[in-house]
Amino acid sequence: MNQLKLVLLIAPFLIAHLIHALPFGVKPNVILVITDDQGYGPIGKHGNPWIKTPNLDKLYGQSTRFERFLVSPTCSPTRAALMSGRHPMKNGITHTILERERMALSTVTLPQVLKNAGYTSGIFGKWHLGDEEPYQPNNRGFDEAFIHGAGGIGQKFNCSCADVPGNKYFDPVIRHNGSFVKTIGYCTDIFFTAGLGWMKQVSEKKKPFFAYISTNAPHGPFIAPPQNAKRFTDLGFSERDAGFYGMIENIDENMGRLLEKLDQWDLSKNTILIFMSDNGSVGGMVREGSKLGTSKDGKPMEGFNAGMKGAKGSADEGGVRVPFFIRWPGKFSPGKVVERITAHIDLLPTLADIAGISKLPKGQIDGRSLVPLLKNPKAEWRDRYLFTHKGRWKTGTEPTERKWKGFAVRNERFRLVENNLYDLEADPGQTINIADKHPKVVKSMREAYESFWKETRPLMVNEEVNMSATRPYHVLYEKQLKNEGITIWRKPHL
Repeated sequence: MNQLKLVLLIAPFLIAHLIHALPFGVKPNVILVITDDQGYGPIGKHGNPWIKTPNLDKLYGQSTRFERFLVSPTCSPTRAALMSGRHPMKNGITHTILERERMALSTVTLPQVLKNAGYTSGIFGKWHLGDEEPYQPNNRGFDEAFIHGAGGIGQKFNCSCADVPGNKYFDPVIRHNGSFVKTIGYCTDIFFTAGLGWMKQVSEKKKPFFAYISTNAPHGPFIAPPQNAKRFTDLGFSERDAGFYGMIENIDENMGRLLEKLDQWDLSKNTILIFMSDNGSVGGMVREGSKLGTSKDGKPMEGFNAGMKGAKGSADEGGVRVPFFIRWPGKFSPGKVVERITAHIDLLPTLADIAGISKLPKGQIDGRSLVPLLKNPKAEWRDRYLFTHKGRWKTGTEPTERKWKGFAVRNERFRLVENNLYDLEADPGQTINIADKHPKVVKSMREAYESFWKETRPLMVNEEVNMSATRPYHVLYEKQLKNEGITIWRKPHL
């Protein structure tokens, strides 16, 4: 009886402490939508003169927007940073293929962290952090995995990184919790449908969820649904560029479906929705963002990259700056803009903070919680250096030989790209090298980068591994085809 009285006495204080530990008072669901190779420019509200993205434009207005959100120059590195809260090279990732896309097994992932707060997690679409079994998402904290292999549907390389043989954007074969299924329809539509079905099912159990919808679009080959590509070919775009932009407009249609279902299922008010891309734009952009490409008659068409230098694969601003819209109705201010420099490494500590998780993987986290900026975009924010390296050196190369090639250091004002320094406040297009005018800045950035490299080089655990003798997705697919056959995936009823 005395014990019961004690529990009743202290219960209000325990509850108050729990609520205090949650910066916004409740634990929300989280949906992260990340597109592949879209970049910053191809969104209507970002000033693109051709593309129509009414649903992303709507989300743009409903969200707090981080206008200087930086990622890595290519896809696997960005995805590893999102999953780990630290620089991708510290996860062993220095490429997108050749076993150097595999996220170190010692890395504690975002879904593993969120599980400590009672979350269940699902991934739908692109993983690209290792196709061998120990690296697969079901073994990295995800409870539901509905993914293709490699970095793109149908890709294959002379290593473990390879999707199901002969896979296509229409009616792709997908690996669903370890078994291959045949789907009917266009890949992006399928990934959103699978994600929505899972979210509906989990929400009915009143359990918080983390849904990671990771499209392979608009990654090449640039194959869009015919109705989406036609609008651009009618405007005179080449088939290639029409496919790129058509894929994005199809993504926008699916974002509209997502927004509609969240409202219909009464999930919007308790769900954080994030939209971003994994690196700078490609497809409709020639490298360095100078031209869009060519029209059907072979004439050059001016590109649009929001005035930035660089595209996918570049250490310049245009190679790493992406949209980052984050919406939570009633909690985050719609239409507010954060101009501080933030990055992919900040996502894990931010979501952990919001979920009330104070204990993070020891020694792993490079990023910071964005909660102060979500509460007040003008909050005090200590300047810091963010490091970029293109990686992708030839297999067998000692990484330190490439240390000073393809690197960049960024803080709130400056970007150092190899030997060139740019003032991004005065010169956002990086047109004037001012290194000779700011030698102390250059020296400080290079010294910080040297320290970063010294810390990072021992963690590049994939550099000397042998190439896999097999392609796991090929082996497993052929085995299932022979022994069990491939069933047709049943679309969830939405």
